[in-house]
Amino acid sequence: MEYVRFGSSGLLVSKLCMGSWFLPRSKEVDEYGVHKVDVNEVRRIIKYAFDHGINFIDTANRYHGAVSPVPLTHVGNAECVLGEVLKEYDRESFVIVTKVGGRMAPWPNAEGLSRKHIMWQVKESLKRLQMDYVDVYLAHIYDPNTPLLETLMAFDDLVRQGKVHYIGSSNHPPEKIIEAMELAREYRLHSYITIQEPYSLLNREIEKTKIPIARRYSLAIMAYSPLAQGLLTEKYLKGIPELSRATISKKLKSIISLKRYYEMLKELKEIAKEKDATIAQLAIAWVLHKQKELGVTIVPIVSVSKLEHLEENLGALEIKLTDYDVKRIEEVVEKYGVKW
Repeated sequence: MEYVRFGSSGLLVSKLCMGSWFLPRSKEVDEYGVHKVDVNEVRRIIKYAFDHGINFIDTANRYHGAVSPVPLTHVGNAECVLGEVLKEYDRESFVIVTKVGGRMAPWPNAEGLSRKHIMWQVKESLKRLQMDYVDVYLAHIYDPNTPLLETLMAFDDLVRQGKVHYIGSSNHPPEKIIEAMELAREYRLHSYITIQEPYSLLNREIEKTKIPIARRYSLAIMAYSPLAQGLLTEKYLKGIPELSRATISKKLKSIISLKRYYEMLKELKEIAKEKDATIAQLAIAWVLHKQKELGVTIVPIVSVSKLEHLEENLGALEIKLTDYDVKRIEEVVEKYGVKW
């Protein structure tokens, strides 16, 4: 495994990050009828990731791990599962990312980026994760009701208290990322080192809107959904597998029903064969290749529901694409116009 310097910091992270938005689902359901996370399978996946050099794990206070949208009765479950599994390892061997901002309870201050909510939720996240600190703490959503300076000052306090080491944002408007960086400079606060955004062959919007900002401020990109929630794999070629994400996502189902989606996969599969790769490996290799062209560090976040998916994703690190390969891949996707 190769490790990359993360943004403007000295932090070293693996070239792939393990996600936890969608963990292995058990067939067993709880009293609410919600599928449980298969903790034993998570344990196997984390061990395999650790044994193969992955030191970077992403989660959020709101994630359940097996369902979306998450009922309020189940928020925090992904952090709890990771806490149980990761306590078996040396804490310093991993870089842990979690997030704050989503709704966690029915009362008024139970969401957003106010000082009150942040201070409450960092304590709760640390309890669930069974840790003394998190490495990277992200503002998960943009909160128009809280002054950005209030959020940044709360984050700065957390860094000074040692509860978090680095900070960043996710899903914020471009102008708010710039404002946050300039406010941190003006008030001499700890500033973001990363932004977490969707990025894949089927969603390249940040190339125009946010990557120029990342270059300007030396921000690393945590690229979530690099496989477009499974659309850039071969899993849906024979229908929708039981317990897959498409069973709970109308948007996924609508794309899977398109004839041109399968035509696109067929052409991508031919290119992948030339590289002795799968479509998923090709898609991840494309993301990794783009960082050279775009001049920023990009770390794909891979969430897997089966161990073999992680094995496949790790194989992407061995795929070397040329500029010509990238051009061909992009032309195929553009021809069919499939978007995520």
